[in-house]
Amino acid sequence: MLFSSITFLYLFLPFTILLYFLVPQKGKNFVLLVMSLLFYAWGEPVYVLLMFVQIVISYVLLWFVDRYRERRAAGIFYILSALLPFAALFYFKYFHFFMDTVFGIRIKTIALPIGISFYTFQIVSYCVDVYRGKVERQKNLVTYAAYVTLFPQLVAGPIVRYSEIEHTLTEGIDFSQFHVKFRQGVVRFAVGLGKKVLIANVIGEFVAEVAALGTRNLALSWAYAIAVSLQIYFDFSGYSDMAIGLGGILGFSFPENFRYPFISRSVTEFWRRWHITLGAWFRDYVYIPMGGNRVRMSRWILNILVVWLFTGLWHGAGWNFIAWGLLFAVLLVMEKGVSRLFGDKKISVSDKNEEYIFKQGLAGVAANILKHTYVCFVILVSFLIFHNDSLSNAMADIQALFAQGSYIAQDAGSVECAVYAYVMRNRIMILCIGLIGSTPLPLWIWTKLQERMQTFRIGEKIVQVLTGVMVLCMMVLCTAYLIDGSFNPFLYFRF
Repeated sequence: MLFSSITFLYLFLPFTILLYFLVPQKGKNFVLLVMSLLFYAWGEPVYVLLMFVQIVISYVLLWFVDRYRERRAAGIFYILSALLPFAALFYFKYFHFFMDTVFGIRIKTIALPIGISFYTFQIVSYCVDVYRGKVERQKNLVTYAAYVTLFPQLVAGPIVRYSEIEHTLTEGIDFSQFHVKFRQGVVRFAVGLGKKVLIANVIGEFVAEVAALGTRNLALSWAYAIAVSLQIYFDFSGYSDMAIGLGGILGFSFPENFRYPFISRSVTEFWRRWHITLGAWFRDYVYIPMGGNRVRMSRWILNILVVWLFTGLWHGAGWNFIAWGLLFAVLLVMEKGVSRLFGDKKISVSDKNEEYIFKQGLAGVAANILKHTYVCFVILVSFLIFHNDSLSNAMADIQALFAQGSYIAQDAGSVECAVYAYVMRNRIMILCIGLIGSTPLPLWIWTKLQERMQTFRIGEKIVQVLTGVMVLCMMVLCTAYLIDGSFNPFLYFRF
């Protein structure tokens, strides 16, 4: 079941919210568990048992960890609790790739359970944190299962750690501020739905149209690369926004997952803004335990390579994902070297520094433009690698950016040129909307508008009305699109 489906929007979600708030506090986690399993079973009924078995096994193993905390056996049970989820992930996601790559044996691809990478990482992070003593083991199996299966973030993230929602799961909803969180959750969900349905899906149609042409000119090649990057961003960030919004509606606070990554001035900054929860997971559970940057240079480079190899493989079993991950590893190492050579300041990411470009002098603006250009080009190339099923197709797309390769029409006649022009003209507006929407500009305008409105005596009421109208319009437009159109891809089937 997709968030961006009529079934979810007008059947599953209203019924779940109604049931969740009707039952007493003690029964809310049970409702979440049952509805989350139903949500997952809607599209993956076979693998519900797999997920639940993993939950039970990790629960039992951590019981033994607690029981034998002061003995060597605790370490054994802890290792098993962390390795067994990875074993299941390896079998379903990487076994066929491993057999083909290492032994040259081609086996039938095993159907990948949707969201297995996300809930595996949540189980493992919980096991590690319990063993390290950062969180207490959850003794109630229903509560623990509700955490792992929580449907808002089950299939597409963000990767939520147990410590981030422990209080709500165990103590219940804080109703003193719940109305604010609920209202913000509704708005956030509507914005995410709009990003997914009205931008990502429409741009995705353009991507499919260009791919179907077979050949393209130089302008269409660049438009295609931009469209691929924007589709991935708005699809993924839209789902994250919807998940965070749903969490707020249910009384949870989920971590942010995207923070305008396309305004980055370096690849390092980009990965502090893109899929933030995944980067934080690898940092805390892989990079730092390996020594992080507190080791000699050669070991640090190895740590970076290992982390980004795993990051690439996490997204999919294929050489294109390995190349994608290692590309970023090389760029990060190079940036670190340049930073040490020129003594650049440590990069920080916050809400305040998103207006930096307006506060720079002419030289600063020029430097930032060059940095942005470099990062944007890297993003375009990297997501062409990410998007394609093979490295050969990815290289053909990259060559087309320089008017080379098999995709570029060598002797394009008037008919082909007319087709290229028609496709570009038909979709240029949505690409412009996507480019503007990927920056903080729309939020900045809305914030300034709110500030101006609140200077009036009834300004707060006006803002609330405008927000409500915006949410209503967004829901109407998205519903109309979903009813009328059939293009609604799910990009996370391989995650």
